[in-house]
Amino acid sequence: MAAWLRAETHWEDRPGERYVDNFKRKFAEQEFNAIKRRYSGQHGQTYTCVVTVRKEERNVKRTVLKSVVGTLDFSIRHLLHGESFPGEREKHLFCSISRTNLNRYIYVSNLCVAKSARRQSIASNMLYFVIESARSEGVELVYVHVHRNNEPALELYQKIGFEMVEMASSQLLKQQMYLLCYKT
Repeated sequence: MAAWLRAETHWEDRPGERYVDNFKRKFAEQEFNAIKRRYSGQHGQTYTCVVTVRKEERNVKRTVLKSVVGTLDFSIRHLLHGESFPGEREKHLFCSISRTNLNRYIYVSNLCVAKSARRQSIASNMLYFVIESARSEGVELVYVHVHRNNEPALELYQKIGFEMVEMASSQLLKQQMYLLCYKT
């Protein structure tokens, strides 16, 4: 369900494009396989997929697929030795992972909400869930990457309390991404 919603969201601005349904199916299949890989427990990281569904209504029947309105992934990770934020690899080409509670953080990815369900606090509620999960795990920092042109997402994260990370790698500049951080 999460993979299909992500495919729908990814291709929503191109409805008239030729073969868009084939592209959606292929994207959903790739995302499904990526989800399976992430949740197989590799690399000692803990992944969680949050799926939000519509509230059940009397006398309204929906398929499971049509009930899913939001999804996001988050994982508990460790900073590499010498990093002060995720992805700060320019200085440290060959680093080890230092697994202490002080350098654990949560990384948010793949946040999406169905077009028909936007502006209903679904994304913010999922993010609040992640923040509460961080607190309960004793994790103080939550990170997310956002494309510089994604103004609705930037506004959402900043409204919740995420702040721009001061330093950004040249890779982020090339990809036109911002790294945002929330301190619990």
